Amino acid sequence: MEGLLDALSGLGPQLAEHVLLSAAAVALGLALALPLAVWASRSPPVARLSLGFASLVQTIPALALLALFFPILLAARAVFGEDLPTLGFLPAWLALGLYALLPILRNAVTALTNIDAEAIEAADGLGMTGWQKLRLVEAPLAAPYVMAGIRTASVWTIGAATLATTIGQRSLGDPIFAGLQTQNWVLVLAGCIASAALALFADGLLGLVERGFARRRLRLSIAGALLALTGIAAAAISLGDWNGAERRDSVVIGAKGFSEQYILARAIGITLEEAGYAVEYRDGLGSAVAHNAVASGQIDILVDYTGTIWTNTLGRTDNPGRDAMYQAIVRWEAENTGALVLGRLGFENAYGFAMTSDSAQARSITSIADLAATAPQLTMGGDPEWFERPEWAAVRDAYGLRFAEQRTFSPTFMYNALQSGEADVISAYTSDGRIAANGLTILEDPLGALPNYDAIMLLSSGFASDDALVAALRPLIGSIDVELMRKANLSVDRDDDKQTPEQAARWLLEQLD
Repeated sequence: MEGLLDALSGLGPQLAEHVLLSAAAVALGLALALPLAVWASRSPPVARLSLGFASLVQTIPALALLALFFPILLAARAVFGEDLPTLGFLPAWLALGLYALLPILRNAVTALTNIDAEAIEAADGLGMTGWQKLRLVEAPLAAPYVMAGIRTASVWTIGAATLATTIGQRSLGDPIFAGLQTQNWVLVLAGCIASAALALFADGLLGLVERGFARRRLRLSIAGALLALTGIAAAAISLGDWNGAERRDSVVIGAKGFSEQYILARAIGITLEEAGYAVEYRDGLGSAVAHNAVASGQIDILVDYTGTIWTNTLGRTDNPGRDAMYQAIVRWEAENTGALVLGRLGFENAYGFAMTSDSAQARSITSIADLAATAPQLTMGGDPEWFERPEWAAVRDAYGLRFAEQRTFSPTFMYNALQSGEADVISAYTSDGRIAANGLTILEDPLGALPNYDAIMLLSSGFASDDALVAALRPLIGSIDVELMRKANLSVDRDDDKQTPEQAARWLLEQLD
């Protein structure tokens, strides 16, 4: 219980940003929905088109909708300039605003088109103009139903806003995603409780407004609206206090969504803080989003992997060898993104096909070539990116792999699936401490279908020329071997005596002294 209370007490900044993001998204949904609803109530074709579009948006998973705005805004930079942000608040706000559209629009259109015909006739008989009729008759009668739609949209938006973590916007999704990846269930529970409590609180306040409209008690509606606005203002004020100086005075360190990335990001952050820098973290980013973010300056530092950049970013399918690949990436980054490849950290985190030792021995499988013969009877498990990555296509085609079933798991649960028999083979990470701890066998790759995955540190163009920052980070280059990284990863991933990513990062840095 004490641990849960500590986790909840540390969510102030995430809660404040979640409130502001959700409020802004609902406000955008309102700004789009209300004028459209008035137009739609007077034109059946507009009603069909607008409601159809809003329904279509709702069929897109919230996570996918959030992710889609990243490439859209990236393309928009050609029109609006390089200062247009592609990560963080803007894409999250736009996506969630669209997500809030349907319940508000549907309720408003339904209310306006079903107003008692006698009330409309009476307004016409009094000689009211269209604006007067809308303001004095239609709006008051429709208001309770519109508020019901706003309540629904608010609850949906608060829940979906937890997914904004994946595109670099701080929210209550931060503890949820971090907890899921590190199996810190207290952190997951804290994020869920905070999000649910916020949704219930917002629904209660907006419920006051709705009841005030329904009962013709204006004071009740005003009280509910003022309390909601007070909460939003408090979030804005408190966020300013937490942030202190402008955010771009801080060094923003990005991390993908698995334990090793959280640990390395904290190790870099601790190193920079000791050198006098203020730091922020953007956790849980996807591979493509993370690299594009450091390339465009949306984040300042990222640990990436040579094989990932080689296949995903450069689109290469050949394998020229470790050093040649590294040098080609250094040149490409300098020429195309302006990012500085500071160097290799000293270990490789490659993809490797893993099986339990008992299963591999029972089937006499020691390599991916051996696996190909029995693959039609086996289930392959991978992380959410694996089956869409060029590496999977390359190794599948090189060995002629055809599995009975392909299943997707989060990186954490992928290992659990292997142990429980939900998967027979997984796309493991070779620097993961769970490989040795769980007695797994990494299958050999005799054809060299999988490229090298040396961990490298990237600095955005804005910090590439910061000599003090480069000097502070230089001691990390070439100093972390794979055994150290495996131990640090395992300390976060294991069930007993679990460490936080920051604790693991401090232990890792102590080993380097």
